[in-house]
Amino acid sequence: MAFTGTLDKCKACDKTVYVVDMLSLEGMPYHKSCFKCSHCKGTLVMSNYSSMDGVLYCKPHFEQLFKESGNFSKNFQTDKCAACEKTVYPLEKVTMEGDCFHKTCFRCAHGGCPLTHSSYAALDGVLYCKHHFAQLFMEKGNYSHVLKAANHKRTASSSSTSPAEQIENKPDDESGAEDQTEEQS
Repeated sequence: MAFTGTLDKCKACDKTVYVVDMLSLEGMPYHKSCFKCSHCKGTLVMSNYSSMDGVLYCKPHFEQLFKESGNFSKNFQTDKCAACEKTVYPLEKVTMEGDCFHKTCFRCAHGGCPLTHSSYAALDGVLYCKHHFAQLFMEKGNYSHVLKAANHKRTASSSSTSPAEQIENKPDDESGAEDQTEEQS
């Protein structure tokens, strides 16, 4: 007697599932080896899984991801990492400057250094470590050129020249000249 295959496709990998290797969950076929938590990739058994909108989770991760946040709606996946644009789950989320990040993606835009809430500086929504921010933007002991650039952006619509032209045309001795005389006193 010849074995005949099935036409069932595994919901996880979309490959043919044979009867000897099939688990049927909520009417959907899975390979036993594909029956894994979508968060930790741990193998699941029928007694220790939960699902949300067809996505499988082990019970501990289901509770961490949904019960801690109090969010059992479909909207939990709307938070996307500003750096990698992948879904950010509540346990791995850092919110800064109105954007969400994975803890591993929350890094300096210049040097890639890991950031914390107390070790970052931002300019125009771009995050930097304080060290690189100072290297890149600090001029003669102050941030006046950064503030001037920000003011130029605000007033650019009422000005005939662009902010970049205004900064380029600025005399070299104008920025920080007053600060130097104060420091010498």
